[in-house]
Amino acid sequence: MQASEYPNVTLGDGYAVAADLDALGEGYGFRKLRKGLGVSAFGINAITMPPGYETGSHYHDEQEELYFVHRGEIEMVFGDGATHRLKEGGSARVDASTLRKVRNVGEGDATFICIGGKDGYIGRDGRMADGEQRVSGPPGAA
Repeated sequence: MQASEYPNVTLGDGYAVAADLDALGEGYGFRKLRKGLGVSAFGINAITMPPGYETGSHYHDEQEELYFVHRGEIEMVFGDGATHRLKEGGSARVDASTLRKVRNVGEGDATFICIGGKDGYIGRDGRMADGEQRVSGPPGAA
């Protein structure tokens, strides 16, 4: 089954799949992962920015955020004046009340994931399906 607003998202029994980011929108700005995939436990968006683009500064009342750079290179500027550069694979956690802004400092487009939530970690509640065994690494690894 497919989501009506997101025709390239496949809905299954207890899951939703977008084969690529373009299934959730195109061009610059927000790709609504939460809405497109039906995430209800936390907020999550992908943001794509052209070279040289800078967001305005913002903060939240309650929501802590995690930023993860998927593609490109961004710079984060915080309310205390600190500036940090994040390359592909880089990440930053930001408290709700901390002022932050993001700018694309790379030569190409930058895409980063922003995940927001409140009220903490659930803990290790994963369980193996009947008959399955946990795999800890590649065959032959110690």
